Amino acid sequence: MATETMLHEGRVETRWTLLRCRGLRSLVRGDGGMSTAEYAIGTVAAAAFGTVLYNLVTSSSVTGALSAMIGRALDGTF
Repeated sequence: MATETMLHEGRVETRWTLLRCRGLRSLVRGDGGMSTAEYAIGTVAAAAFGTVLYNLVTSSSVTGALSAMIGRALDGTF
């Protein structure tokens, strides 16, 4: 790597030092992951989906269909 010197914010630094510092900054400042607000919205959405799914599975029509299917499977008639 070239060891050319550069003036950066009043300091003379090598090109390698500048590139290394920029790389470290991008790792530290990266916006990977979710923030607290995104976690809260995701949790509320998951709870709402779970509630809808629970209500669907425990409804009388789905319960009757599942009972009939299990009954036919146990009787051996398909």
